[in-house]
Amino acid sequence: MPDFSIAVTPADDLVDVPRRIVVRGAAPGETVRVSTSTVRNGAEWASSACFVADAQGEADLAMSPAIDGDDYGDYRGIDAMGLLWSQKPLQAGKRDNFHADVTAPLVTVIKASGTQGTAGAELVQRLAAAGVTRREVREQGLVGTLFLPATPGPHPAVMIVNGSGGGINEPRAALYASRGYAAFALAYFKAPGLSDYISNTPLEYFERGLDWLRAEVQPQDGFVAISGQSRGGELVLLLGATFPQKVSAVLAYVPSALVHSGQNAADPVVGREGPTWLLRGQPLPHQWEGNRTASWKPFDEGPSPHRHELAMLTALQDEEAVARARIPVECIRAPVLLLSATDDGSWPSSVYCRMVSDKLAEVKHAWPVVWRDYANAGHSILFPFVPTTQTTYAHPVSGRISTGGGEPAANARADLDSWQHAQRFLRDAVSQHQLRKENP
Repeated sequence: MPDFSIAVTPADDLVDVPRRIVVRGAAPGETVRVSTSTVRNGAEWASSACFVADAQGEADLAMSPAIDGDDYGDYRGIDAMGLLWSQKPLQAGKRDNFHADVTAPLVTVIKASGTQGTAGAELVQRLAAAGVTRREVREQGLVGTLFLPATPGPHPAVMIVNGSGGGINEPRAALYASRGYAAFALAYFKAPGLSDYISNTPLEYFERGLDWLRAEVQPQDGFVAISGQSRGGELVLLLGATFPQKVSAVLAYVPSALVHSGQNAADPVVGREGPTWLLRGQPLPHQWEGNRTASWKPFDEGPSPHRHELAMLTALQDEEAVARARIPVECIRAPVLLLSATDDGSWPSSVYCRMVSDKLAEVKHAWPVVWRDYANAGHSILFPFVPTTQTTYAHPVSGRISTGGGEPAANARADLDSWQHAQRFLRDAVSQHQLRKENP
């Protein structure tokens, strides 16, 4: 019998690359325990599960079901990367999946134990591939970070905006750059030099960001996509409709079909029913404005953890208010990717994506529309092989304790499938854009 060991293949790669984890040298039929530990931005996360060795004394996590997730609890059945997405923080309240420095790798220590002894291995995940460059952008009033691929350009480009937590989405931009895109993570509040709140944000700021990105990196065939999640998903649909000639593709993660008020990210002086977006200095009509059925009670007074979605559903009952606040997605002149979740606790993204999809079908949108709606998943759809267990959180701006919804296993499936579709969608969009350039 070979020595008791555990192997990870590949041991060191990008975060979106699946790994093979195999325990060898166990007694045939014995139960072995495999545990993981990862330090994420200074906090330790852990997971553990048991597996039964086969007749050769091996437990291959791609083929062996987890039979006991002990105190960590969410991982059952066969999932080669289940020990990563089922990790939980040892210190309550920690939610950061990545280091503040996105160029620093995540190192997961994996240990196996059984009757034949103990063994260990390391699994390294990276957001930034070798040679990817990072540059802080503080010019023309813009605040963000530009990541460029290691390979010579020109590259297609993507501008990435965050949701109601604000800040700069460097992890997604770094991974996009690692996959061959010039990626510009643009902040618009809660970042150095910007407001702490989402209220009264001018859309012209993002137009300036699109123009800067196109001029700065000279993207392949002038291709610039926009990607955003949650309020950022609402925003990218709005930008595609407002500046259609400047947007080559739209990737909307758990978006809204409507313009919303400031909500949890609002300036307290303006209030959560105040405007979010300005165009030419004027606030855009939003869902809560003049709404005869909207009520915060289901959110404010509902059971803990609070579901913001319940308040949003009351506002949808006023059809006239909905019509006034609807984003005119029929003005978009580009492919659209919609990603939603059926158990979205933040707002009804499945309902919103159906509204967008139906409108684009109604007007016979001339570009591809892809919609993926994830059963039992929640509001946080990221990319694969990161923890999905922390669905309840204090909002980064308002501090309200809420749930984004979703089951950890369903969230993990949504993370993987959405990233695979996002990559395929962008590749197709780049190819179609090139054909349109060549055959106007």
